[in-house]
Amino acid sequence: MITKRRQVLSLLWVIALVASALAQQPTSSTPSVDRLRQAITYLASDALEGRRTGTPGANGAARYIAGEFNRYGLRPGMQIARAARTRGETQARYLQPFPYVADVKLGENNLFFLNPGKADDIAQFKVGEDWMPLGFSTNGSIARAEMVFAGYGISSGELKYDDYAVSNVKDKVAIVFSGTPDGDNPHGQFVRAGEIRFRAAAARAAGARALLIIAGEEIAKDDRLWRLSYDNAGEAGIPVIVISRKLAARILGVYNRTLSAYEKVADARTAIPAADQGLRLPIQAFRLDLSTNVDRRESPSFNVIGILPGRDPKLKGEAIVIGAHYDHLGRGGAGSLAPREGEIHHGADDNASGTAGLIELARMLSSQNPKPRRTVVFIAFSGEEEGLIGSNYYVNHPVVPLANTVAMINMDMIGRLKEKKLVIGGVGTAQEWRSMLDARNLAARTMGLLNEGGSVLAEVSANLPTVVMHANGENTVTPPTTKQFALTLNEDGYGPSDHSAFYAKQVPVLFFWTGTHDDYHKPSDTADKINYEGEAQVIGFTANLIRDIDKSDKRPTYAVAKSESQGRSGGFRVYLGTIPNYGESNDGLTLDGVRDDSPAAKAGLKAGDKIVKMAGRDVKNVYDYTYALGEMKAGQEYEVEVMRGSNRLTLRITPAGRK
Repeated sequence: MITKRRQVLSLLWVIALVASALAQQPTSSTPSVDRLRQAITYLASDALEGRRTGTPGANGAARYIAGEFNRYGLRPGMQIARAARTRGETQARYLQPFPYVADVKLGENNLFFLNPGKADDIAQFKVGEDWMPLGFSTNGSIARAEMVFAGYGISSGELKYDDYAVSNVKDKVAIVFSGTPDGDNPHGQFVRAGEIRFRAAAARAAGARALLIIAGEEIAKDDRLWRLSYDNAGEAGIPVIVISRKLAARILGVYNRTLSAYEKVADARTAIPAADQGLRLPIQAFRLDLSTNVDRRESPSFNVIGILPGRDPKLKGEAIVIGAHYDHLGRGGAGSLAPREGEIHHGADDNASGTAGLIELARMLSSQNPKPRRTVVFIAFSGEEEGLIGSNYYVNHPVVPLANTVAMINMDMIGRLKEKKLVIGGVGTAQEWRSMLDARNLAARTMGLLNEGGSVLAEVSANLPTVVMHANGENTVTPPTTKQFALTLNEDGYGPSDHSAFYAKQVPVLFFWTGTHDDYHKPSDTADKINYEGEAQVIGFTANLIRDIDKSDKRPTYAVAKSESQGRSGGFRVYLGTIPNYGESNDGLTLDGVRDDSPAAKAGLKAGDKIVKMAGRDVKNVYDYTYALGEMKAGQEYEVEVMRGSNRLTLRITPAGRK
């Protein structure tokens, strides 16, 4: 039976707890459900059309975020000498531009001639009607080129399938169908190898001078390849064009065979019938003159950066970065899981939820008293969906030196909290993370709800510490054991979001998300499906964790995290341990990082190396690298050539098998 003295002690303990919490975390810095709802509703609205990087919708979102940062008194991340005179100029000071190609148009002199030089048998075909260069096609010209039918143009050592083993395209032009041997099956084994980018890499690796892809649609303009677009991953290295089925029939029909006969040959997984073997030989009736010219135009694209200066004279030179990406998938296309393009991908959870959380944290931390001791840098990244372009640009052009950046906290998809399940990645990147998270999760249930309106004491009383009075008059206080979240803690600092760019630069990171769902990368990821109360809890937890980091004189101790990705096949049989940079490149693949004790590390590869050749394949971009990786075998040694500064080095690497 509890005595009056014990009741008084418990009450005094609670009062002290409440007073302490209220003193440290004033009501103005409590997460607001209404503000989160307002921000997500706008960012995920039809007006911003899915916020694809480089589009007016994305730049409208950037201006909105800049306005919110300015509203809460954050210092602009970009320093401009002249005073801002308009609202637009004020917002522009928060925008960090980075290069991004968002618009592709036809240039001049796109020409396609069959049998040039033969006055009695010459045919010119019109670009936009009979053929179209792809957005990543290399501009250039070829003359008097032989053409060879090469099935689907797929080459995969893993699948033991190689169209170029039976069609010699070296120094010739390859003509291929756009489909795969699996047809339109989205779960077929040829999904990855059949991607157009990988087929272009395979054609170039086989020595082809150009790649002609036969449209899958009878009306060529209805084919998805006909629409000029660019993925910011670099050029193909050879001209790559799509041709109408009518033009394909003109080229291939010289033997009085229909396209269906060629499709039958392409689908042959084993020996080709003797009567059809000639269809894989060079076409003698025609030679091709081809000139391609696509104009890739950069579009304004921005990270949005706001700075809350630290108050401590000694610690204000250190920074905590809080980030989220605001871009999404526009109206579909690359990255979308929707069956067709054209519908707005609202991206309420991915990642309007993280962006709204970023804005709310900016309000909370800027309004708290006292202010944080360290400088806090708030960054809304763009280009995340295109391959971490914005965050990779920032870490190479930081507003606070990365050596002074003590931690990066990233929020991506935090709007679908269910059953209190919160996933936190990067726990292995600092020695202190796990204990801090466990302690904060225990304390959060008691402390984190004190600032909310309503029955505060009722919330607290449900989670009172246990007070035990001993015979000698001393008391023992047992902390509460109720946890706010069911945490899943992952060690790895790399992952498919912006924190990876920071971890590659040896900055401790934490990555918050509430899990995937059926609306991921689909138009149905809408604002009405967000758990706003749950997100507010995540934001409150994150804010308190940031305060925990800030109150310590010691910065988090960087650690090399245990890799948790080797067990996932990713579609490859081998593992190297490299962290590729997915930005645009035409002269090699730059490595953002190399995992410790991996085959790449043992080979001597380092972050910053640019791979230019691997396993005998020239590497100009991430697709060339991925194609070469798919051809490698575990346990077999390969040469890899890299540019390290101005030096070209040849290293030897032995891939490990996937577990």
